[in-house]
Amino acid sequence: MPKAPRAVILVEGTSDAVAVETLAERRERDLSAERVVIVPIGGAQAIGRFLGLYGADVKLAGLCDAAEEREFRRALERAGRGNDLTRDCLERLGFFTCEPDLEAELIRAVGSDAVLEVAETHGDLPSFRTLQKQAEWRERPIEEQLRRWMGSGGSRKIRYARYLVEALDLDGVPRPLDGVLAAV
Repeated sequence: MPKAPRAVILVEGTSDAVAVETLAERRERDLSAERVVIVPIGGAQAIGRFLGLYGADVKLAGLCDAAEEREFRRALERAGRGNDLTRDCLERLGFFTCEPDLEAELIRAVGSDAVLEVAETHGDLPSFRTLQKQAEWRERPIEEQLRRWMGSGGSRKIRYARYLVEALDLDGVPRPLDGVLAAV
């Protein structure tokens, strides 16, 4: 029978879980051996329910998008983990916020030119170029175009979570991603 987790990282979705798992691999951490579990909660609105699933002996940490920080903050306050929590307070509790989301954090950290190289390596550059030709996206900064492109197209967001974390310089990992892993 598997042992109960020592720590749980709560993330909004599967792509976030893949990014944390991939960083753990790159940092040569065996989360299974450490009894650390990453749980995609299916969106920030579910955070309160998940906070209540684990006993006081389980270390909780989490990762959310900036638009969902308020939901995480309220749920943590309702769960008795503090009052009037600021972002700094959340981080001390092990909960980190991506600006505005993890995809943007990864694009900034890897750099748009390197992201394009990754897309080319995986045969996806033509679909990105198609998005760039669309009138509503033509004049936008490439970082916004890349973020939009990753969020469309089925499992692209999940695949690129792995690809971009693999492409990261380990000295330049986005602070929220590095922080949530270090919190456990």
